[in-house]
Amino acid sequence: MADITMCSGKNCPVANKCYRFTATPSDHQSYFLSPPYDGKSCSMYWGDNAQSIFEQLKQITNGKSNS
Repeated sequence: MADITMCSGKNCPVANKCYRFTATPSDHQSYFLSPPYDGKSCSMYWGDNAQSIFEQLKQITNGKSNS
């Protein structure tokens, strides 16, 4: 389940590397009305490293740390 706003990836050259495009959507998933890629860059790009950091933060806030 993706607990984020997802993206259609339309006309985006990095869509296949972005979690907002590759995540498995939930039953009631939210999507951007228009893809945030402006032809040059995307301010909402969510790469692999960002997803790893997000998962670590979720674990910390749930009282589960890696140490």
